[in-house]
Amino acid sequence: MTTSGSNHRWPRVPGIAFGGDYNPEQWPEDIWAEDIALMGEAGVSMVTVGVFSWALLEPRQGSYDFGWLDRVMDLLAAHQIGVDLATATASPPPWFSHRYPESLPVTREGHRLWQGGRQAYCPSSTAYRTASTALAGALATRYGTHPALVMWHVNNEYGCHTSECFCDVSAVAFRRWLRERYGDLGRLNEAWGTTFWSQRYSDWEEVIPPRLTPTWGNPTQNLDWKRFCSDELRACYIAERDVLRAITPDLPITTNFMGAFKPVDYFSWAPEEDIVSDDHYILGADPANHIRLSMSADLMRSLGGGNPWILMEQSTSAVNWQPRNLAKAPGQLKRNSLQHVARGADAVCFFQWRASRRGAEKFHSGMLPHAGTDTKVWREVAALGADLKSLAEVAGSRVDCDVAIVWDWPAWWAVELDSHPSVDVRYLDLVRATYEAFWHLDVTVDFVRPDADLSAYKIVAVPSLYLVSDEGAANLTRFVEAGGHLVCNFFSGIVDPNDAVRLGGYPGAFRQLLGVRVEEFYPLLEDQTVTLADGATGRVWTELLTPAGAQVVTTYVDGPLPGSPAITRRGVGTGVAYYVTTFLDAAGTRRLLHGICDAAAVATRSNQNDVRAPIINVDGIETAGIETAGIETAGIETIRRRAEGASYLFVINHTDREVDVPAAGVELLSGTPATGSVHVAAGGVAVVREADAATAPHHTAVG
Repeated sequence: MTTSGSNHRWPRVPGIAFGGDYNPEQWPEDIWAEDIALMGEAGVSMVTVGVFSWALLEPRQGSYDFGWLDRVMDLLAAHQIGVDLATATASPPPWFSHRYPESLPVTREGHRLWQGGRQAYCPSSTAYRTASTALAGALATRYGTHPALVMWHVNNEYGCHTSECFCDVSAVAFRRWLRERYGDLGRLNEAWGTTFWSQRYSDWEEVIPPRLTPTWGNPTQNLDWKRFCSDELRACYIAERDVLRAITPDLPITTNFMGAFKPVDYFSWAPEEDIVSDDHYILGADPANHIRLSMSADLMRSLGGGNPWILMEQSTSAVNWQPRNLAKAPGQLKRNSLQHVARGADAVCFFQWRASRRGAEKFHSGMLPHAGTDTKVWREVAALGADLKSLAEVAGSRVDCDVAIVWDWPAWWAVELDSHPSVDVRYLDLVRATYEAFWHLDVTVDFVRPDADLSAYKIVAVPSLYLVSDEGAANLTRFVEAGGHLVCNFFSGIVDPNDAVRLGGYPGAFRQLLGVRVEEFYPLLEDQTVTLADGATGRVWTELLTPAGAQVVTTYVDGPLPGSPAITRRGVGTGVAYYVTTFLDAAGTRRLLHGICDAAAVATRSNQNDVRAPIINVDGIETAGIETAGIETAGIETIRRRAEGASYLFVINHTDREVDVPAAGVELLSGTPATGSVHVAAGGVAVVREADAATAPHHTAVG
């Protein structure tokens, strides 16, 4: 289990918390009583209040108006609904931007962005830091002992719209950050390789953000800029958090992440939170959106060190911001929500409670739709509230994994810098392909940094870790030496943390571990594919590789390097390290990882001889393979959460066929016994409290 993450303090809300963003200030006060009554009907136990209310709370600088919020807080307290109170600092009011125009963000091209949307602030602005911490302090002073308050919600979705600012204030802050990182200008020049293109700096005032240049900018300058921007946003969060902590030391504090969000290094943020929370919105046009959901949930659990986390936002149905805002199908609201719970969430919340009448998000679905309670969405919201009450005992349990995928934000930033061998090497593509293969094998994974404790895992996958430190590379080597199975993808280990190429042949930091030496990269054309001797195909990339201790698993049949090794394997210590030199197709990736899972004794969908991988029954056809009689069973997702003396098996059916899955115990959503198997309707979910937690398998793989 990953050990990175927060200090973990949970709000005073029993069971699995249920609710969403509540924006009563958008509605006449006589509607509030109806809101509270309907929240009771739906089983709402926690709401987030005040996210975008700065202009109402502080209509003039230093002049606060808390009257409306007092009444809302009192009303919620009277009905035992906990409040996750936001600091309201995500969107400065017009008076602030008018008084402090220098606080408005500036683009790389030098254009100033104006108020009128949200997040119109420079993260380095002193005026913004002063005003935001003052508001946070005023809220904490007034409501710190209020009986409704269970948690603090700082800002909202940091960096969603303004992840970087290139203004002069930011330039000063960037230089300050660089001084702290490098100490003196000589070290900066060395790290950035400024002898190239006559970029050497002789005075700190010459150093600026990576603004628009005639051609490619300095890559290490760009990499450090991304580190700086993530750190500046984190500093905004920490400044507010510290004010709240000083006044209300016993209340948990969070801010909402956004899944696989590139600009912000959440691994560096998570230890600063008491609880990890996330906003996840599926892409309606993506047929694999349920797999993307699982990946995001696993990432959040991993960021929190395996502790329960909060699904702070999702949609009940359509959103407002996709090109085509598709409504969710019947049953999808429940299925999406319980996927998150299966993967560690102990709170299920939505944006928002009541769908807005005005503004940019008026066509974003709500728990209470424009059409009211006689709607599919409302009935499903109320049914979900009842389901979560049935699952209250699951709260606090954890998910254990045998497999981890390395995830590293600096490596992501670095691999996608300019002037690389191929624009088609995109970090998230590789991570998703690896994750999706494990998902189809029904293998649950953690995400880890390269330097994390890996001792709990049997398999670690490394998708194109272009940048890696010496410590990270040594850690992965120790994992293999101690008996682990590692699979590493192309374009890994190439540069150090300053983006300097590791000499002596690729894959640099992993050359000795993998037992290979790559002389030259042979990237492929946009639509070009190559065939491997084992029948798989590859795209994006190939490499001219010579084994140096590794065995050749398969070779290229065609393409630029026919006969050259495509996949290699090397035993190291008591473990094994694999190297893959191309972007394998989905079937090839799944086949490779399936074989590695077999070798590492990790249960998968088709470990037919493993007692932990039972046969399922699909429409009367027994199957133990990935496909039998033309019926795909890979859409059946199983995850197990564990607590002391208890084990909970979640079965999520993403197919249009009903299934029976081996299980023994009590199905909690229906309260019926599962004697040998549990029946799951098409598109449905079952949760079984297993009869014998002590002997329940570490993993149940169906099919």
